[in-house]
Amino acid sequence: MTTPSWSRRTFLSAAMGTGLAIGLIGATPALAADAYDTLRLRWRELLLGTGFSASDPLFAGRLSELGAKAASYRAAMAPSSASLWPDLPYASFAGDPVTGTYNRLRTMALAHAQPGTGLTGDVSLAADVVAGLQHVHDGVYHASFTLPSTNWWWNAQIGAPSALLDTCVLMYDSLSAAQISAFCAAVDHFVPDSQLDVGAPHGESANRVDFCKVVAVRGVLGKNSAKIARARDGLSPVFPYVTSGDGFYRDGSFIQHSHTPYTGSYGAVLLSGLAWLFALLGGSSWDITDPNKQLMLDAVERAFAPFVYNGLLMDAVSGRAVSRGLSATATNGFTGGDHSRAQGVMAAVLMLAMGASATERTRWRGMVKGWLQRDYYLTLEANPSLEIASLSRLKAARDDTAPTAVAEPVGHRVFGSMDRATHRRPNWAACLSMSSARVAFYAFGNLENKRGWHTGSGMLSWWKDSTLGQFSDTFWPTVDPYRLPGTTVSKKPLADGAGGDFGAPRPSSTWAGGASDGTYAALGMDIRGLQSTLAGRKSWFFLDDAVVCLGAGIGCADGTGVESIVENRNLGATGTHTLTVDGTAMPATQGWSATLTGARWASLAGMGGYVFPGGATVKALRQERTGAWSDINGLSGSTTPFTRRYLTLWFDHGTDPTGAGYAYILMPGADSTATAARSADTTWLSVLANTGNHQGIRVPSLGFTGVNFYGSGTVGTLTATGAASVMVRESGTTATVCVANPTQTVGSLDITWNRAVTGVVSQDPSVTVLATGSSLRLRVDTSAKAGATQRVTVTLG
Repeated sequence: MTTPSWSRRTFLSAAMGTGLAIGLIGATPALAADAYDTLRLRWRELLLGTGFSASDPLFAGRLSELGAKAASYRAAMAPSSASLWPDLPYASFAGDPVTGTYNRLRTMALAHAQPGTGLTGDVSLAADVVAGLQHVHDGVYHASFTLPSTNWWWNAQIGAPSALLDTCVLMYDSLSAAQISAFCAAVDHFVPDSQLDVGAPHGESANRVDFCKVVAVRGVLGKNSAKIARARDGLSPVFPYVTSGDGFYRDGSFIQHSHTPYTGSYGAVLLSGLAWLFALLGGSSWDITDPNKQLMLDAVERAFAPFVYNGLLMDAVSGRAVSRGLSATATNGFTGGDHSRAQGVMAAVLMLAMGASATERTRWRGMVKGWLQRDYYLTLEANPSLEIASLSRLKAARDDTAPTAVAEPVGHRVFGSMDRATHRRPNWAACLSMSSARVAFYAFGNLENKRGWHTGSGMLSWWKDSTLGQFSDTFWPTVDPYRLPGTTVSKKPLADGAGGDFGAPRPSSTWAGGASDGTYAALGMDIRGLQSTLAGRKSWFFLDDAVVCLGAGIGCADGTGVESIVENRNLGATGTHTLTVDGTAMPATQGWSATLTGARWASLAGMGGYVFPGGATVKALRQERTGAWSDINGLSGSTTPFTRRYLTLWFDHGTDPTGAGYAYILMPGADSTATAARSADTTWLSVLANTGNHQGIRVPSLGFTGVNFYGSGTVGTLTATGAASVMVRESGTTATVCVANPTQTVGSLDITWNRAVTGVVSQDPSVTVLATGSSLRLRVDTSAKAGATQRVTVTLG
């Protein structure tokens, strides 16, 4: 339907005259409450939140801001045949104009429904919202509209219908039966039942949950039992663990776009969508009874909690979402980032708890309470991106006196199905990002995260409990993308989005991962460069107060330099943290650089320490770097420039090196005294091997030995018949031997430990003990184990 440009008064009059807007004048007939009404009111309650006071300072200002935003949208409405708002022309299909239009109407509807907005219950505002819905329907989002050939599917099938249906639920009493029917028909057109068939386009994992959410709410709104049942049953393919492609893996990994770790973005969307649907349908005739849904409840602690640390969600599993900082339209300077994403996950966990067991519910509320109470960097009071409903749930959990705040755990987790690992100690945590033929170098798509090229080249992110803003404070648009901490890279210039999008850029190597006993770990990777001839081997040994980092066999023929980055610390806008090298304080002047020849240790005040066993030549640089979010996000990034200071330490391997290597010990949180003491203790660490074939260490005081075999061989007391990561922990009269096949291609490994062993205490079913006595010989079945660690515990002779 084409309509002429008209004034707002004419617009409303015309909408009322269509005969579809009778609800505007109170003509909606009263209907007896039924099961559909119960679910609709439940959805409305979930949208609005409960248990908060509009006069509470935490909510009062936000409610007032909501009202002001709604008023501004209302004043700017200028309906024409091309748009409802001139800055969102339907025909452009750029910047999600229809989704954006519906989102503005949703904001207006929230202002009408929430208390304390200044527009609460405003009859004229309700009329504007309903007329706006009718205008969009008549102009573009209706059952006869044909999608253009552009990539518009997400907006038509998820973004637009989600906002439309929420608005309809909020404005239900102002809509006519004819309007509800027409709007439901539009949703049916864009999201037909066939979209929930297995194998339907875009119908995997997080997207499938979004589709189910749309169909369920459409069924509730239109009082269609078959639709609700279809949505409920459409969730079942999401529940089981997967062994390839998109979804949750048994080890807690989550993959989207076939090859990209995405727990913190698509995974969070999936978790949130399930939380909403579990809360909506729980206890109703359409309750979700698939027994596999427990696997999704288990995912809270298996897949999500390991990547939340003191209120932040680690960037290593957030894909291209790390480039979504300040949007092009933002005016408040808020970037959100890892802390904001974490609070979104927390809100979903609290909603999911509504359908969980009492034990899970108590534990999760305590977990969320602890995260929120420890997050000094982004408190609830300081996060303007939270909707009132989520804020109400989070505040209630944070301030709840019943559950005990759960402390951060201590331990190590290897996520072999997505080449990630997390390490947690009492006052710090770290996350390692690797890549392989299974897992992409980085996440790129829709012009987002254009320069994340080297994320999977061994980026080692770490936080102290007092440095929670390290990657939150405009890190991604200002950091040198060729110098991500922990990586080894060629300096060969790369184009934005190099290698392709949506999981396409992957190395050919398969060795990535390692073995862990749940406390310590030996991890490594056979590194390859993105669009580069770079190759080499990298290992990380995660211990009590340190990470021992080795590199070997590093070579390249790109005609450019190659570097291994020890550290690239974000010091904020004005940081002057002192760098001390071998007892001497270095200049704090911006632009200072130096080649530190024979350096044995370095300490960065307030951050941590770095030990270079035997001495090494390390380069150092202080610099200010300026960048904008639009530099790395061409979809919605703001052009506002930010400047941050960085302290960088790296090994310069020179141009086209062959057989280059390095060794250093990272000590998060260590001061200069502790760092110097570790450097002076030459017996603490023995490097058993650091070659292109094997890398291994022994730390006698910890009873730790770790070796990464890139092929068969012997290192120290350990022998392996193939590609393996082997870790041994000796404690008193017992020892635990942990074995993994990081290539995930070897079916069986024979491991020999030349150490006297008198007996076996326990063993995994996959481990066969071939001999004990003067040495321990094992045969380990690594087939179909996805790189997981296999264990045996023995008594020592």
